[in-house]
Order: sequence, then C-alpha cells, then structure tokens
Amino acid sequence: MTGFDARTSLNAARRERELAALPDEVVDVLVVGLGATGAGAALDAASRGLSVAAIDAHDLAFGTSRWSSKLIHGGLRYLGSGQFGVAHESAVERGALMRRTAPHLVRALPFVMPLTPIVPGSRALAVGAALAAGDVLRLTARTPRSVLPGPRRLSAVETLRLAPPLRAHGLRGGLLSWDGQLADDARLVTALARTAAGHGARILTRCRAVTLTGDGALVRDELTGREITVRARSVVNAAGVWAGGLVEGVRLRPSRGIHIVIGAGSLRGLSAGMQIPVPGAVSRFMLVLPQDDGRFYVGLTDEPADGPIPDVPEPTEGEIGFLLDILGSALDVPVRRSDVLGAFAGLRPLLDLGHGRDTADISRRHAVLPSRDGVVTIVGGKLTTYRRMAQDAVDAAIRVRGLDAGPSRTARLPLAGAAARDRLDVLDAPPRLVQRYGVEAPLLTALADEDPALLEPVVPGLPVLGAELAWAVRHEGALDTGDLLDRRTRIGLVASDRAVALPAAEALLPRAAVR
Repeated sequence: MTGFDARTSLNAARRERELAALPDEVVDVLVVGLGATGAGAALDAASRGLSVAAIDAHDLAFGTSRWSSKLIHGGLRYLGSGQFGVAHESAVERGALMRRTAPHLVRALPFVMPLTPIVPGSRALAVGAALAAGDVLRLTARTPRSVLPGPRRLSAVETLRLAPPLRAHGLRGGLLSWDGQLADDARLVTALARTAAGHGARILTRCRAVTLTGDGALVRDELTGREITVRARSVVNAAGVWAGGLVEGVRLRPSRGIHIVIGAGSLRGLSAGMQIPVPGAVSRFMLVLPQDDGRFYVGLTDEPADGPIPDVPEPTEGEIGFLLDILGSALDVPVRRSDVLGAFAGLRPLLDLGHGRDTADISRRHAVLPSRDGVVTIVGGKLTTYRRMAQDAVDAAIRVRGLDAGPSRTARLPLAGAAARDRLDVLDAPPRLVQRYGVEAPLLTALADEDPALLEPVVPGLPVLGAELAWAVRHEGALDTGDLLDRRTRIGLVASDRAVALPAAEALLPRAAVR
C-alpha cells in the first residue's frame, strides 16, 4: 500500500476543471474561507455525502490558520477563567487529533515553567493546581498517559537540564507539563482540504466571494478576473476575521498574536518548550516553542487588535521588543534584536459581545450565527477546536436549510497521510517527512527517481527538500511561489531564506505543474 489516494490530489488542472463546471451545478453547501474551520466544514459536509464547493480569495491557510503558535492545547488556561466547557472541548479535540485524525501532524511536547524570582510561591501553587486539573481533563477526554504524560514538579537541576539557557541564580525549580504540538498549522489545513477533496469537495483557491446570500455567491476568479454565480442550497461563512465584511450584523473584535523566530544558537540546548509568566498578568504566559529545523518561535497571544484588517499582519518593533524583554527576564544570556531572524502576527476572530473587555478575557467559545437569509457564519473558537466548530456550522446549515444528511463523521475520520503510530514509526522515510506527510512520506523520497536533486535542501542549513515543493504543486494545490514558500513550507518566515529558495520554487512550478 502506498498510502496515497489520487482523489485527494489538488493541482491547477483540477482547479480549472472544477471551477469551469461550477456554474452549471447547484451544490448542497458553499463554504467561504479555507482556513482550518472552513476546510474542516468542507470535509464535514462532504463526508456526510453532501456536494460541496469551498472557496478562498487567496490560498489554503492564507489567514489566521498559518499564524498560530502551532499548538493543540488541552484547554488549561480556560480553567482559570471558569470556561470549563471550552476546556473540556479542547481536551477532547486534542485527543482526537493525536490519536485518530492526525497523529502524524501532532506530537506531545514537554513544557517547562521556570520558577524564577519573579514568580511568587502563590502563583506557582496556582499553576501547579491548574496543571493537575488539566491532567483530569486529559483523563476525561480519554487520552492515555502513553500519548500525553502527566505533569510534575522539577528540581532546579532537572529544570536546567531541560532548559539550559535559563538563569540559574534564584531558580527554585520548574513545573513540567505536556501538550500537543503541530508540525505546522498550515499543513493541517492542507490535509483537511485534500481529505475533503477525496470525499468529492471542490477546493477552489483564488476565488473571492464578491457578494454572499443564503442561496450562493457571486465569485470572482482572481487569476482571470472572470465572475461566476455559484448556486447553493446552503452557505457557510468561515472567512475568519473577514467574516463580518460578508454578512451584516456580525461584529468581531480581533485578538492579535505575535511571534518571533529565533535561531538555534540563541537558545542552545533547549529541548522543551517554555512557558514564561508575563509580569503583572495572572494567567498569561509567553511561549518558547522548539521547531524541527532547530529554530524557536517565541510568542504571545491575546493582544488587542484595533483598526483595519490587513491581509498579512506585521508585528511592530515595540511588540518584538516586548517579547525580548519577557524572554530576557528568565535567561542567563538575553536574546538580542539582531538574533531575531523573522517575525509574524495573526488575528483571531473573536465575537464582539459589546462588553468592552480586553481581548484576553473574551470567551473562546465559538459562535454559530445564522443570518436572516440563511447564511451560517462561524466565528470565535481556536485552532484546536476547528473540527467541532466545523461540525456545528454544518449542523446549523443542514437545520436552517432543511438538507438531508446524517451526523458528522469527522471525529474518527483520518486526514490525508494519517495512520496509527506503529505504522508511521516503520516507514522508510526521514522522520521529519513522516511528521509532516505521514504515510505519503515515502512517495516524496521516491521523487528522487526522476530527479535526485529533489532530495537536496532548498536552502542550505534548512531541512526543507525540493521534493516538498514539487509535491505541493502536484498534489497540494500550490499555484505560485507564495503558496510554496509561505504556506506549504514555512521557508518564507525568514526573508533571507525566502530569497535563496525563490529560484528553486520558480523552477519547480512549471515543471511539476504539467505532470
């Protein structure tokens, strides 16, 4: 068995063919937006036997879904604010991803919270109690300790062994916990879209919804400028932070997340993630996240985001400096601004309930909002709960428009590349490829049979191979260099790497596209 289903293959030829046929049909469900929730809704509806068209003005994971911390949270932080339902839902969805739907994309990551002099004993006790409660959540979600080990207190020596860059002076020890880490959030969206395509969904990028009603949309092909009318029995608006621009009455208050990319040498020896308390905040932590290329993402979420919504948010110098200051409060040798290789920001579409609260205090419970003419808008939530959000949105569309469909199947539906851990562990492919492509990883290495250069790194010092770019064009719907370098891979997070990789991406696009 190759692990490859040709029905999941997305490419330019399939897009052109399916887009041309769309005006002659009436689909059961039109999904607008191909982030995690939109791609999840397309999969949910298609796997129930409904006909689906899913469109995005840009690309898969173009918006918020590629700018997250790339974590599959168990909902620990929501316990502190009394959001027990959200916390339990998060733990359940984390378990489903790690055990059934995407075990190749999600792995257990240890986190250390250092008990530095600025962390009072009362806060350490509170966090320890929260970690114990989080372990109860793990138990109620039926996620075994073999998948996610339990939390415990660390001595100062154990803490420094896991996190050597920490300042030893005044360190009282640490708190160890575990959570889920995605190999890449954009790769999760790609797997969702391909799996939906395998169930018959039309996945159409570069297709912008100009106007939206309960019966369909006027859609513009951004590659040609041609406009077509897409007719649908139901419509799901999963456009994220742009959802309010498509349907009247949807008020959002976006929350901003900011991250910086740090080179391996700046945090040498760090083998775990770190949660560093934000001074003056009760339950906020800055995250330090090791990546498979040896680099680290350092980030903080839930900063208020006011003003116009850009296509691609950019962190400010003040935000970058703020992250470096918090990081420096715990390290023996501070990270300098010159050590920052790149930075990114994203906006989370939180529902504005008009209470005027800080975005960090707004509930993460998602909301399903049917409009008067039948458009179902899904907002709020977070990456971890995308599947439940998609299920609820499709349930609402079925109910509002009277469609004939059975219950959701996605809680146990493996995504493209998924397999049991024992099968993944014996695949004849580099571990990094297995973590990102699952059972399809050997097919990427087999591309060397036609061109051995495809097994060479695209950028010296980075593990991304030319085969990944070729595979993205042939089977993952990549249409241009931005798709290849900024979403199917994350080379573009560092501008200098992107410049080096650009010629290889440009060369692979025409060669792979014709196959």
